[in-house]
Amino acid sequence: MNKLLTFLLLLSSLVHSNEISFYEIKDSDDQSSEISFLLDKVSFIKSYSLVDPSRIVIDVYQSDLKSDVEEKYNYPIKLVRASSKEDLTRIVIDLYEYVNWSKPTQEKTDEGILLKINVKKNKKLKNNIRDIVVAIDAGHGGKDPGAVSSNNVLEKDITLLIAKELQRTLRDTEGYQAVLIRNDDSTVSLNDRYQNARKFGADAFISIHADGFRLASVKGASVFIWSEESSSSVARNLSEKERKRIQAQIKNIKSYDFNEDAARDLYPNTYKKKVDQSKELGTKILDQLKRDPFTKIHKQNVEYADFRVLKSVDIPSVLVESGFITNPEDAKRLKTKAGRRMIARSIFLGIHNYFKDEPVSGTLLENYQNYLNYEIQKGDVLSEIAIRFGVTIDSINITNNLENKPIFPGQIIKIEI
Repeated sequence: MNKLLTFLLLLSSLVHSNEISFYEIKDSDDQSSEISFLLDKVSFIKSYSLVDPSRIVIDVYQSDLKSDVEEKYNYPIKLVRASSKEDLTRIVIDLYEYVNWSKPTQEKTDEGILLKINVKKNKKLKNNIRDIVVAIDAGHGGKDPGAVSSNNVLEKDITLLIAKELQRTLRDTEGYQAVLIRNDDSTVSLNDRYQNARKFGADAFISIHADGFRLASVKGASVFIWSEESSSSVARNLSEKERKRIQAQIKNIKSYDFNEDAARDLYPNTYKKKVDQSKELGTKILDQLKRDPFTKIHKQNVEYADFRVLKSVDIPSVLVESGFITNPEDAKRLKTKAGRRMIARSIFLGIHNYFKDEPVSGTLLENYQNYLNYEIQKGDVLSEIAIRFGVTIDSINITNNLENKPIFPGQIIKIEI
């Protein structure tokens, strides 16, 4: 009876209509425009673009519009319109031409939750294009150091360094956008980690760890997705540690946040699809980790554990254990920049291979041409770029007709992957 009552309370908190109102449209100096709506709380949202005519659609579930919207605006925006029917609010941005656009984000403000979407002019486009958004969660941080090695290497430091390495590759590669759940040594609650992924509009969520175990002999990288049932003794141990950490936090979901627990019962087909996608994404990352000659593998298949941070209803979510820093060999590897770079590379290539096989409509990978565009950054050298993407220097030279010419910041080169 108590479980039923708890479920009904969770469900009622989710399905209570979320009131929406039009907020504003504002232009920026970079020729982009930001369209925003005000919500009562963070929502389950789906967004996509259409052609003939060009438009962007945002569906906000379990919501109700204060009044229908019909706002005319300047080029490239023709009209912003919105209406509600049966707890679904549909926002449509009619456009004069194709644009670069961003997935809607949801930001907490004093007035409520601000749902924002950006569109930007681009005469070269033959379709509406947006980036794939990857949320990178560096495990632990701040007051929570995570596991500690015998020579005082902290898990929270290792995970942040790997996360920033992965962020850099995604940031400088056309077609991707990376967001860090934490970008410094700050304390972030478990609830805020997956809630922020939703607020950022993430297409995938990667949580990075380097845990410990009571036996120093336990070593190697692993990849996990969520399940109530653990797949191994190590997974059970990690799940139990996680449960002890989260008991107090589970009850502290903010009133304006999205209730993922209730959503899994409200949208069972969406959640099943997400679990399948998570397993595929995890398998792609694990396949790349197996190719890294410096990283030992703890388990040959994707594992299952009760990690709350992975329980989003619709975002493919994977946790990567980069190793066990309680193992001297793993700790030594992860303490080096080269070791961390190889983990970040494996994660990036796994993400890329996943989205090649499961392309998101309206992104560059939907019609992938077997190469990526990478923007040269200050301090870049070809040897490090080759390592970052798992290719050879010769292949970069040949693909770009460099003939050993010097590279320079801002230059765009093609990477065949």
